[in-house]
Amino acid sequence: MEKSLITPVRYLKGIGPRREIILQKLAINTVEDILYYFPRRYEDRTHFVPIAQLQEGKVSTVTGTIIGKRERQSFKRRGFHILEVLIGDDSGRIFCIWFNQRYLLDYFKTGVTIIVYGKVERYAGHLQLTNPEFEIVSDGETEAGEEKLNIGRIVPIYTTPEGIGQRTMRKVIKHAIDEYARFVKDYVPVEIRKCNQLSDRAVALAQIHFPENAATQQQAYQRLSFDEFLFFQLPLAIRKLKRQQKKGIVHQTRGALVDQFIQGLPFNLTRSQTACLAEIEADLKSQHAMQRLLQGDVGCGKTIVATIACMMAAQGGHQTAFMVPTEILARQHFEKITSQTNRLRIVLLTGSLAQAEKDEIISRIERGLVDVVIGTHALLEASVKFKHLGLVVIDEQHKFGVGQRSLLPAKGQNPDVLIMTATPIPRTLAITLYGDMDISVINQVPPGRGLIHSLLLSHEEREKAFSICRNEIKKGHQAYIIYPVIDESIALDIAGATSMYHELKKGALKDCRLGLVHGRMKQKEQEEAMSAFKSGTLDVLVATTVLEVGVDVSNATCMIIENAERFGLSQLHQLRGRVGRGSAESVCVLVTHLNPEEEEAARLQALVKHTDGFHIAEEDLKLRGPGDFFGSRQHGLTALRIGNPLTQMQLLKRAHDEAVRIIRNDPNLAAEANALLKEKLLQRFPEYEKVVMVG
Repeated sequence: MEKSLITPVRYLKGIGPRREIILQKLAINTVEDILYYFPRRYEDRTHFVPIAQLQEGKVSTVTGTIIGKRERQSFKRRGFHILEVLIGDDSGRIFCIWFNQRYLLDYFKTGVTIIVYGKVERYAGHLQLTNPEFEIVSDGETEAGEEKLNIGRIVPIYTTPEGIGQRTMRKVIKHAIDEYARFVKDYVPVEIRKCNQLSDRAVALAQIHFPENAATQQQAYQRLSFDEFLFFQLPLAIRKLKRQQKKGIVHQTRGALVDQFIQGLPFNLTRSQTACLAEIEADLKSQHAMQRLLQGDVGCGKTIVATIACMMAAQGGHQTAFMVPTEILARQHFEKITSQTNRLRIVLLTGSLAQAEKDEIISRIERGLVDVVIGTHALLEASVKFKHLGLVVIDEQHKFGVGQRSLLPAKGQNPDVLIMTATPIPRTLAITLYGDMDISVINQVPPGRGLIHSLLLSHEEREKAFSICRNEIKKGHQAYIIYPVIDESIALDIAGATSMYHELKKGALKDCRLGLVHGRMKQKEQEEAMSAFKSGTLDVLVATTVLEVGVDVSNATCMIIENAERFGLSQLHQLRGRVGRGSAESVCVLVTHLNPEEEEAARLQALVKHTDGFHIAEEDLKLRGPGDFFGSRQHGLTALRIGNPLTQMQLLKRAHDEAVRIIRNDPNLAAEANALLKEKLLQRFPEYEKVVMVG
């Protein structure tokens, strides 16, 4: 069989049919797949620590000879087996302990050389390595020269499936590099490689697996990360260029409707709101369709900016589709905007409307008798047709799938699109995540908002949380109590909103008026509870995260979030933003089952210390990783295998700039220098073929 990168992995030395099946479960089907199966970490086995110099608490690599072994049962736990292996070198001896791994007993042979890697701990006055990673170095069966992959060098450590060990994986990958690296094409043009001081791609693949030293490993990491970032950015740059080439709607942005509305507001727009509005207005007046992301912290006033944009569209006779993720938020936007102006013809379109009422609204939209349609997924239905759709506003766009977000603009002739999010993302990262969009940031909170104090309490201290809640209610204010689930979860050991609602009514908050809202309630029931809370006939609203986005009750000054460890930091910050909407000071209490010393509890302390959403989002991204932002759920793009946008932000920015420059100079990648780049792009992102191929 002729060798190539698409050669089935079974033809690699050391694989065969059985191991091929195992590798296929890791999506490794070809030689190319295994070349890009990167190490999860490395061990520097050029520096072994003598046993006598081991220090408690340090992760160390030790090589020694197996002196003896024994298996025993725990006296405290029936059926719990402990394997003790004594290894020694010229300086001393140490026990390595493995729990409930009886199969290892026959694996360790006296007199064999072993490498162990793990944390040094103290037990019963003696140092030991507990459950260390290990590798048998010499057992009489080692192939000549094989040790060069496993000792005396920086050694790659892979995530290996059962049935394939580290040594086997290294041998297979080394064979793949030796035999097939010559088929690796360097898709990135020479000029870009030189300008960014990037190493050869085939060399980078060899060095990422078997680095000569730390410097060559870092060079390889930079090169392969740059490639990933570049191929992530190219489709975004192409999409932005193609969008700019299409003729958009030129709106009449200034006139009595807009001017009188702004002059009649009971407050002044912040400097930041005014700046963002100017950017949006410039887009609406231009011949190119707007594709803009408006991001800002909770409570910064994004909705009023979007409302003015709707008026700019309406002023020239164009309609706006305003899509939000929940009916609660849709109704709130409808009520808020209609209370601010009677100059716009606004309708609410949601899935819970009676069919006759829905049909009547849809008919008015199609006949052009509506200026602004505020709704949920119901706006995407095929029956909803617009006469002059000129602007699309999507709130909290991450709540919608990629396909859903594209359906709404398709109902018009290249309408302008404004996407809003209250999940702040560091600007450099946002530019690269949303490379096909322009970005506006509101970074000021309207004056007169009360401070929000945050507090972290253990589950045992939760009565203190309810005491704070009762005190706020005595002052005439209201409170939210949030639970992560609707019903109690025994498996997760967490209380649910429904059961706690009934418990609180009888117990800690028996003298308060309580309501309940969750996603499985009928829409009418949700609206009745929310309406009662807004009107002040309820003191406390017990809820799930259905309240995460957009609920605005200025009299609510207290929030208790139970099992706070079950939420991401950004989600907690979003929830916290439901209080502090008025002038009174507010409090948000995070109740956790975690021990204060635990790492997860330290994560929650970041929310207590910081109120800046951008800082919190950055912390959250570091903890959760970039997968959510780069995964197919959000962008339709393959998740990054090696690049990390959080730790390599400058490299990501360079890749972004190069992608923009490439597409600006050669929109269809027709130049000979970009031929391999185009080939790789179409291979990696076939869904972009039409965009790339068509001018």
